Amino acid sequence: MDEHRLGLHPILRRVWTPIGEQPVAEVQQKYEWLWLYGFVHPESGETYWWILPRVSTELFNRVLADFAREFNLDANKQILLTVDQAGWHTSNDLILPDGIHFFPMPAYSPELQPAERLWPLTNEIVANHSPHTLEELEKLLVYRCQQLLEQRDFIRGLTCYHWWPMTRAI
Repeated sequence: MDEHRLGLHPILRRVWTPIGEQPVAEVQQKYEWLWLYGFVHPESGETYWWILPRVSTELFNRVLADFAREFNLDANKQILLTVDQAGWHTSNDLILPDGIHFFPMPAYSPELQPAERLWPLTNEIVANHSPHTLEELEKLLVYRCQQLLEQRDFIRGLTCYHWWPMTRAI
């Protein structure tokens, strides 16, 4: 599980153009943001997404409660979420629903966090293109997240590291 900030500030990438032609990318410098909350199950490639206007402990509590409801988590069905050490992940006001346990990753180690591998995929929809409003950005992100829900094999290939522990049948 991780969060990623996307906004009206451009994400520029290299592009192919014919020889002698100048590449053009429409950009605007606006500092307005949305936050994409992403969950990934590395072994299956299943993803779960939320788009919110900011990050906070209160919003994170809501996301976790919804996640627990969506996947029917309780004392009999439990998961371990790897999270970074962001303030809203370690807050005293954080309420962990039944069935969710945290495994905090070491500080400054995004390379260990499987969900970090999702962000270049979500950025693709806005690379070299600047949405004019947050509503337009949200529509693009919803579309991209829906696409990624269907690409489980691809996601699994990116996030299921060779050292990642696999689920054991009981």
